Amino acid sequence: MQLACERSGRGTGDVKLLLATKTVPPDRIKVAFQLGENLIGENKVQELKEKYEDLSTFPHYSHFIGHLQSGKIKEVIRYVDCIQSVDRLELAEKLQRRLEYEDKSIDVFIQVNTSNEVSKFGVNPAQAVMLAEEITAFDRLNLKGLMTIGLFSSEAEQVRKCFQLLRQIQRTMLEKGYPVEELSMGMSGDLEIAIEEGATIVRVGTAVFGQRIYPDSYYWNEGK
Repeated sequence: MQLACERSGRGTGDVKLLLATKTVPPDRIKVAFQLGENLIGENKVQELKEKYEDLSTFPHYSHFIGHLQSGKIKEVIRYVDCIQSVDRLELAEKLQRRLEYEDKSIDVFIQVNTSNEVSKFGVNPAQAVMLAEEITAFDRLNLKGLMTIGLFSSEAEQVRKCFQLLRQIQRTMLEKGYPVEELSMGMSGDLEIAIEEGATIVRVGTAVFGQRIYPDSYYWNEGK
């Protein structure tokens, strides 16, 4: 991360490390907390629930970074500070209603499918600005930024195009006054490219905690 920041003329404080803690037990996550990290992201609602009490003794911020099913809204807003995967108006509407009922608000990112892969969730890039307009009408949703998952490819320039597209969408939204200062993009295999293209948050799991049993695609499927 430091080298990528230096190469792109950015300060190391410009990019936050979000630890992707899917399948990682609380004891290992707490070691990271003890070393000064305090931002984690989970893909599965069930894992959020299982780890919540054990991790609550350490001050930290928790983001939900997986696909959110409408039926899981009630649970997920109990455990996280931010939902990075808002990708459709229906979900935003249901979040708003539930947050009104509980008299709460929450930070959100819009997830954009910049790779145009049918296997990935996220709003179509052409519809992202419209979704931002719709979300800003909801007073319980604090729009903070955009999130994407880069193309799963060994061709760096193809991956880079995904991040460049998200940055382009961000510029358009900022010009229209939408508060999308954060760009959550880049994981263990492509974080350097993402930083070079403007990421403010990189989501890193494997490079910190080691290889997992299942491939990355498993963790970006339907939230459970």
